[in-house]
Amino acid sequence: MNVVTLGCAKNIFDSEVMMAQLKANSFDVEHESDSDDAAIVIINTCGFIDNAKEESINTILQFSDAKEKGLVDKVYVTGCLSERYKDELTEEISNVDAYFGTRELPRLLKTLKADYKHELVGERLLTTPNHFAYFKISEGCDRPCSFCAIPLMRGKHRSTPIEDLVVQAKSLAAKGVKELMLIAQDSTYYGLDLYKERKLAELLRQLSDVEGIDWIRVHYAFPSGFPMDALEVMAERENICNYLDMPLQHGSTNMLKAMRRGITREKTTELMAKIRETVPGIAMRTTLISGYPGETEADFEEMKAWVKEMRFDRLGIFEYSHEENTHAHNFEDDVPPAVKKARAEEIMEIQSQISYELNQAKIGQTFKVLIDRKEGDFFIGRTEFDSPEVDNEVLIKAENDTYLRIGDFANIEIHDADHYDLYGSVAG
Repeated sequence: MNVVTLGCAKNIFDSEVMMAQLKANSFDVEHESDSDDAAIVIINTCGFIDNAKEESINTILQFSDAKEKGLVDKVYVTGCLSERYKDELTEEISNVDAYFGTRELPRLLKTLKADYKHELVGERLLTTPNHFAYFKISEGCDRPCSFCAIPLMRGKHRSTPIEDLVVQAKSLAAKGVKELMLIAQDSTYYGLDLYKERKLAELLRQLSDVEGIDWIRVHYAFPSGFPMDALEVMAERENICNYLDMPLQHGSTNMLKAMRRGITREKTTELMAKIRETVPGIAMRTTLISGYPGETEADFEEMKAWVKEMRFDRLGIFEYSHEENTHAHNFEDDVPPAVKKARAEEIMEIQSQISYELNQAKIGQTFKVLIDRKEGDFFIGRTEFDSPEVDNEVLIKAENDTYLRIGDFANIEIHDADHYDLYGSVAG
């Protein structure tokens, strides 16, 4: 059986849970197998924006074609695209054996004549290297952002109880996991549904106490109503990385209002200052959107000036995707694709220079680095300021006197840097 995962870290987590259930039912499971001859293929799709939807559809078509040729017996599709467009997919790609939504794992297992094993809740078959794991703390989202289809695919916000997450963290630590990357649609909302108050700080405190977990990293925070007590825990606990991934979406108050973000540029700037004051040296990652309906040249110039002022450590930008059944779909998608692209590229040019300057300042410093892998002549790792896949990396020449093991920490002195990577050697 081959499980293919598309999209974000939350989908990776879901695939890992599904694979643990399948393995417990005696299925021989591989993740993204190199061979095309698995009898059963399960595709976990993404339906977030146009590019992701296109990749998911192409993958379904690829395996649908393999089934037509007799290379695959059964093809099942699950995940966000399937949740959102099940009827259309069933009609258009009819030789897929069944489509399932984001909350239909028990039904998928039943279709495979497998049992959903409740005693395995929280168990996963890791697809990441053994030393780090994505760690989903909640599902769904209650925010009214005008551009976002996630509530349509993932439903309302549902927090996982703290005690369950602590048990999961202990289980992962026992398997050798050293780094937990907390993920959610909105991590700052954590606990409101269960405990009637935001509980991210308490969750961080309890996870920080789990023996064997050296790094805890917070992703996907929301700026409006941000729980500042979580930052106080970050500042006092050594194993909580000085890192925060907070998608801010725009730097113009006009656009933020149109996007229904519940915050202004001024309040966002004020929040950033408070975060940096509470956790000195914190690395801030954000994502932005170019070409939202009605975005004028003045709005874009305001965002450019704001990016220069904020000097984010890490930044990514999406070109706006006009999504059905979202509030923004009522507006005309009036920024031409070429303009969206040019604006995104201009922001990334600015960020590239900021990143270069910040990296140059790291030359001569020594950092604790987690070694992720070896590629060619280099060991490749990350500092506490970097998440896998999306952030900077540290490259260490694999010379005869360099003794490093994948999954171990090492103190690395930085002797060179470019726009997105650092180069160093083991500190003497």
